[in-house]
Amino acid sequence: MSTTAVDVTKQTRKDFVSDQDVRWCPGCGDYAILAQVQKVMPELGVPRENVVFVSGIGCSSRFPYYMNTYGFHSIHGRAPALATGVKLARPDLSVWIVTGDGDGLSIGGNHLIHILRRNLDVNILLFNNEVYGLTKGQYSPTSRLGQITKSSPMGVVDQPFDTAALALGAGATFVARTIDVEQKHLQSVLHAAVEHKGTSFVEILQNCPIFNDGVFSEVTDDDGRAYRQLLLENGKPMLFGPESDRKGIRLSREMRPEVVSVNEDEGIDEDILVHDVANDAKSFFLASLDWQTAGAQPPMPVPLGVLRAVDRPIYEQSVHGQIDAARQKEAAGDFDRLFATGDSWVVD
Repeated sequence: MSTTAVDVTKQTRKDFVSDQDVRWCPGCGDYAILAQVQKVMPELGVPRENVVFVSGIGCSSRFPYYMNTYGFHSIHGRAPALATGVKLARPDLSVWIVTGDGDGLSIGGNHLIHILRRNLDVNILLFNNEVYGLTKGQYSPTSRLGQITKSSPMGVVDQPFDTAALALGAGATFVARTIDVEQKHLQSVLHAAVEHKGTSFVEILQNCPIFNDGVFSEVTDDDGRAYRQLLLENGKPMLFGPESDRKGIRLSREMRPEVVSVNEDEGIDEDILVHDVANDAKSFFLASLDWQTAGAQPPMPVPLGVLRAVDRPIYEQSVHGQIDAARQKEAAGDFDRLFATGDSWVVD
């Protein structure tokens, strides 16, 4: 990218568009995500020379080439490790990790859980199309049971990861979910992720038109989206469905989630759950909603929006705090003293 300083008050989407030809398959959901990220970036007030995108391997990992910012196209699954180094060296930078369900949850699963528990102030975008795209259609850690792919010709038998539940279990301080084609919702989630101080983890449901086309069509099609999208708002009841047929989520006597009809003329049922981004029990409850099971009646909606947002110490601030304390305690720049400090050996 050009290193010429840019007036942040005059940045536009074009400032964040690189000169590289965007090469994804026609109809890929990555195009929509890229467009919204480029649209949101100038609204953040961060000079593009202070923005870094880091990726691993996969279709989503082409992302740094298409952003006119600094970036790293790293190796398979290791984007969190590289981003950790960048953020520790330069805490002032806005660091973004772009990964996929294969890159981030398979070979990169270990790196992902540790960056989440450490809580660096970075933003993670995980594109989830429930299949390997770049390697041509093998099943991934999020592929559904029974899914036919090139590596599961008789159907997937692995239990899939629930991506949001995995992030919550790793201690992520910010977990959200959105969809590639829901432009305004995607933008609002990106803004919320950036405003969060700590690691923000955003799962983006994304269509792969070649190897898993229409996997989320029941959630995005006009005929069903009102009944299948639970748009979360902090402090608001968990309601969905058209105005003429509102539905709500509550706990049954057996402590299981259930869909119930809500008659707005008589007021909202007091049993309908109210969303609370700081309530871990409700966050895990939302992450565990079985919205992917085919044929369930009534079908569960997919929770979209911020599932969890809590404050916790930020990793790089704690590390630099220790460095500053060590510098104050010990004489800086005295190599001989440092070398002679602590355990030492004399080899005859």
